Amino acid sequence: MNKALTRTDFKFPGQTGVYHGKVRDVYRINNNILVMVATDRISAFDVVLPEGIPCKGQILNQIASKFLDSTTDICPNWKLSTPDPMVTIGVQCKSFPVEMIVRGYLCGSAWRSYKSGARTICGVPIPEGMTENQRFPVPIVTPTTKADQGHDEDISKEEIISRGLVSADDYALIEKYAVDLFVRGSEIASQRGLILVDTKYEFGSKDGIIYLIDEIHTPDSSRYFYSEGYEERFRSGQPQRQLSKEFVREWLMANGFQGQAGQTIPEMTPAIVTGISERYIELYERITGEKFEHIDPSPSLDKIETSINQWLKKH
Repeated sequence: MNKALTRTDFKFPGQTGVYHGKVRDVYRINNNILVMVATDRISAFDVVLPEGIPCKGQILNQIASKFLDSTTDICPNWKLSTPDPMVTIGVQCKSFPVEMIVRGYLCGSAWRSYKSGARTICGVPIPEGMTENQRFPVPIVTPTTKADQGHDEDISKEEIISRGLVSADDYALIEKYAVDLFVRGSEIASQRGLILVDTKYEFGSKDGIIYLIDEIHTPDSSRYFYSEGYEERFRSGQPQRQLSKEFVREWLMANGFQGQAGQTIPEMTPAIVTGISERYIELYERITGEKFEHIDPSPSLDKIETSINQWLKKH
């Protein structure tokens, strides 16, 4: 099996801080540049799982890079360069403390809430009589708070504004950006035989400009169904064929883990790890229409560090 890269600990010239997130290591340079390394760590239920997934970091970084490049006409984004397959360098912004979740279909956590009786999600009313994986008439926006540790929490637009987390004007703009990005992502997915089911976007500001930050339309931030067979499966109540991280969550739930206190993460055997890696590769090839080339079968910390230093030296 290819080796997974699960941790970096670089020291760059001008480095003013580092943040090891759930799946990314983020280095601040001179308080105006971010160097984001997409590791092979994987998280579910806001918990980092004990085994890394080979290829995952490169896949996430390359998908995000392609979508960032293809949506610059919708809104500005933070990306400046991708000097390595696992690295993106960009503008350091002050991030808004919310994540914008856009949903085109009733599934995942929204379906679980709906099934338990909820008819309002993040202040958005959901009609009676809906069933799992049913398409909404129009996409809905269901924000969450952004937690550095622990679980993100649902929050309404009204609460966000009343608590001063985001101003009314800024919220209106990031909501518009989020919906427009979702529409574009859905169009691209449709061309590849996929349905963009739901996804999350993060935004930040710098010098009065709002930027799209972090990743976009990756299997870590998005859920995709296969278009072929969707209607038949929906009508018959069968599970949809999907490419997303939901299958990891379902495997964990089937083995008694939902991120709650006292629960134990099930063993991630080599077969489980390989299967997850293969699903990530499949999504990359489907969503990009390109064959995946794993550039670093055993990712080299020295190579990654050198590529970053060379970029920083030129800029």
